[in-house]
Amino acid sequence: MRASPIRDLLVGLFVLAGLGSLAYLSFTLGGANYGGPGGLPLYATFDQIAGLKARAPVEISGVRVGAVTGIQLDEFHRARVDFEIDARLQLPIDTSASIVTAGLLGDRYIALEPGAEDRVLEPGEEIGYTESALVLERLIGRFLYSMEDNE
Repeated sequence: MRASPIRDLLVGLFVLAGLGSLAYLSFTLGGANYGGPGGLPLYATFDQIAGLKARAPVEISGVRVGAVTGIQLDEFHRARVDFEIDARLQLPIDTSASIVTAGLLGDRYIALEPGAEDRVLEPGEEIGYTESALVLERLIGRFLYSMEDNE
């Protein structure tokens, strides 16, 4: 029995399409899918980042506008999160940043909430209003501890 060349070509194209889809999915889940313009470096400090990683998305109203570029401890032992957003955005100085959880996998990202001031953030400035990540284990621990005190 001899295989037909058209069938071999179709099988090859199908395998190629599957590998391409797998590569796209890997890059998307890995956080390497932001291709928008960068250029406005900002930072914020948090008491708890709870698993936020470099290359995590930065979003405004659910729209990805940037990515986390670095995480380090500052001199007061708080987490300093550096990120870069689209330079075309004009964010007011009273913009707030919070760390929230996305989806079933529990990935963390930064959600920005623009304020109402007239002055805008300049490159390298700090976002002063922050809300740290909620750590479920600590919340459960506090609940159980409070239940023991009530008995």
